[in-house]
Amino acid sequence: MTAPTPLHPFRFKPILRRHLWGGRRLESVLGKSLPAGHDYAESWEIVDHGADQSVVTAGPLAGTTLAELVAERGSELLGRHAPQASFPLLLKFIDAHQNLSVQVHPDDTAAAQLPVPDLGKTEAWYVVAAEPNSALYVGLKKGFDRAALTREIDRGTCALCMNRFEPKPGDCVFVPAGTVHAIGAGLIVVEIQQSSDTTFRVDDWGRVGPDGKPRALHVEQALEVIDFERGPVGPQIAKPTDRPDVGRLVECDKFVWDRWQLSTPQPSPGDNRCHLLTVLDGELLVAGDPVAAPLGRGESMLLPASLAGTTLTPRGSAMFLDAYLP
Repeated sequence: MTAPTPLHPFRFKPILRRHLWGGRRLESVLGKSLPAGHDYAESWEIVDHGADQSVVTAGPLAGTTLAELVAERGSELLGRHAPQASFPLLLKFIDAHQNLSVQVHPDDTAAAQLPVPDLGKTEAWYVVAAEPNSALYVGLKKGFDRAALTREIDRGTCALCMNRFEPKPGDCVFVPAGTVHAIGAGLIVVEIQQSSDTTFRVDDWGRVGPDGKPRALHVEQALEVIDFERGPVGPQIAKPTDRPDVGRLVECDKFVWDRWQLSTPQPSPGDNRCHLLTVLDGELLVAGDPVAAPLGRGESMLLPASLAGTTLTPRGSAMFLDAYLP
């Protein structure tokens, strides 16, 4: 019996998503190749969600989908977190050329009761670029309850209820399911989230869609899942870890997100977990990568759990994010 092909570091073909609030900075800032058009809003880097499937681009397993890897090689891929019905995290870049809608995502319990059941959507953002006066709206101001928010939604002024702040590159914001939020124009963020695509729009800034009509809102559904006890949300403060080159940005029951700043080669964690790497600055060479070339800014990779201790070598220096399951 032929032994299966050993797993290797995986590069995937990004899935580009177009929305009216997108632009072209996925190309101009992050170096991604975009077709013609001026509304490229998201680049889904690593995803296994129904028909949305990351596909391996290089090496002996090129052409394999992430769903196939989970189903056929789950123990090697996920390690201590196997088995899984599907890959539980989704990694993406967002180019907010215009404001995104004011929105909220359900938690696991509420999402499981939808006509098409889904996971909840707890997420976190890392700000890659920010134009002057760009803002994030996260959480409700103190004193705004359901009645107050409903009143301002009816008036078309729900942003008055929301905590607004102007982030800077390097800021990280944690957005648990149930937190009302909006990403403002002028920001590029990388987002780690549960693998879900369920969004309830609360307000869309008076905007109309390509058909000239206001985009659909989901106010009643949103009001049912908003956590009105969650007040203003601001940037996370990175916490030290047992590795001097690694800071902990987010740690919750859905994922952990670390920021690495390397100037010398270091081994990847030997923790029997898979890791999702995203380079933000510099170049990073990952041992065993079939491409045999460094990852550059805006590129991502999945390290299977079976590759514990893989050597990570910066070219000069490199900063990257590392997302993994708790």
